[in-house]
Amino acid sequence: MKKDNFLRGAFIATLCIIITKILGVLYVIPFYSIIGSKGSVIYGAAYNIYAIFLNLSTIGLPLAISKMVSEYHTLEYEYTKRKAYHLAGKIMIVSSIITTIILILFAPVLAKYIINFYDYTPISNPLGISLFALGNVMDGAYLIREIALVIRVSASAILFVTLISMIRGYLQGMKYIQASSISQVLEQFVRVVVILIGSYLCMNILHTGLGIAVGVAVFGATAGAIFALFYLSRKKKSLHEVEVEEKKEEKKITTKYLFKKIIYYTIPLIVMELVSTSFQLVDMFTVVKTLTNVGNFSLNDASVIMNILTTLGPKLNVIIMAVASGMVVSLLPSLTSDYVEGNIEEVKRKINKSLLIVLFITIPMAVGLSFLAKPVWTVFYGESYFGPKVFMVSIFVAVFASFYTNVIVIIQSLSRYKTMYIALLTGFLFNASLNIPFMVLFHHLGLTMYYGNLVATMIGYTITILICLIDIKRTLKISYRETIKHFFFIIVAIAIMLLVLLGLRQVLPMTGYGRMGSLLITLLYALVGALTYFGVTYVTKTFEQALGTNLLKSIFRKKRS
Repeated sequence: MKKDNFLRGAFIATLCIIITKILGVLYVIPFYSIIGSKGSVIYGAAYNIYAIFLNLSTIGLPLAISKMVSEYHTLEYEYTKRKAYHLAGKIMIVSSIITTIILILFAPVLAKYIINFYDYTPISNPLGISLFALGNVMDGAYLIREIALVIRVSASAILFVTLISMIRGYLQGMKYIQASSISQVLEQFVRVVVILIGSYLCMNILHTGLGIAVGVAVFGATAGAIFALFYLSRKKKSLHEVEVEEKKEEKKITTKYLFKKIIYYTIPLIVMELVSTSFQLVDMFTVVKTLTNVGNFSLNDASVIMNILTTLGPKLNVIIMAVASGMVVSLLPSLTSDYVEGNIEEVKRKINKSLLIVLFITIPMAVGLSFLAKPVWTVFYGESYFGPKVFMVSIFVAVFASFYTNVIVIIQSLSRYKTMYIALLTGFLFNASLNIPFMVLFHHLGLTMYYGNLVATMIGYTITILICLIDIKRTLKISYRETIKHFFFIIVAIAIMLLVLLGLRQVLPMTGYGRMGSLLITLLYALVGALTYFGVTYVTKTFEQALGTNLLKSIFRKKRS
């Protein structure tokens, strides 16, 4: 393996995350047609519980491992680096074992809680099926039993996923981004294959029943994790790391100190995750009531809109947010390394580079997807009245969320935790306090009411972003002038791209097609839009400033012997 520089690492990580997310969205279409609406209810309920407990078992530790490994490797404290890695790994393994035991023992209790929650909460699953009174859809006792079974099956994945996260954090900290990123694609691919083939065989060949079919599908997460773990273990062994002696200055770094440092690095990541989740919780507790009480929406329509805002829309938004996720994987260890070395000029350069890359890629993607909202929605979810209307605006939340993630990681790399806490809390409070007022305001102004919710969310993200950028400027005396200049060129390129797409729409309409026709239209418009945008940005030198002229050569270069 060869270490990846910041830009190459960010590109590889982003590309792999985008592939992973697309696979995660596309498999839903054939899978739900195999297991039907009842199976989708069981799968969705059980998998959501699994996802929550998986997050609890890792609690931000993979990124903390990445940062500590990068820090001590830069200082050439190899003994301490491995000691910190093994200590963090032990914490993760213990938490994953506890989580697994809880899921297995308390699966029926969790299943019953889910049923009771859905019975009194206007939430829809990804297919738009109302979950108001599941007892009317299926027998309650049967549903609890089947969900509990699937939860227990899902528990088998937690330990393996935790081990993967440990190794990924280590490799990312050492700047081996490619192996870590490829493992994500392999994991998702195996998971999707097991889900589709396993559920099909159970339902149509073996006729095992719905519960077993969904259980086999959930086991796909375990199968994918085992495959990725095997791949990553071999990659880590290929580093051929030898035993090292503990340096004199390292003897002062005790296990107790490392434990405290792991917690110190992990807490900000937990806070960021909690605040990000809270943005969606605000929507869950306010959107339906406001739409029905103020906007006179029916309960069914309000529930569908909320499902689009909190579930269906975000599933597509992650394609854009993959840019930020890929940036995080490469940026955190790279900035940490430069900051520890005291290379402030390189830190400044990489901060501006990361900000520009996020703007350069996410804004045109969001504008393009908004323009193609109708065919894109049809491809992934079929015909819908509210879907494209909500999605054409909600997709821009992904731009703000991506920029937000990027600046938070920069703040973490600089260890500006106090600023981070203030920024996150302030942004969240703005979002929570403005959500209902903006929806009411939009209603009285005759605007689409639920857009007020999206504007409030974007304002919340903006407040957090501005606080972080101002603090970074004061701390590093950094200038954003070049980034702002190229941001203007990005807007010009997007405007030209839109004019070209509007002209194309006069010749080739975007609506009136089925799923396959919509897919072809989307691909054609995307190709024309991308060529136009990259052509204009190439002329204005923004492409070179953001990605560099040698990027593609760097990505696809042959390995030297």
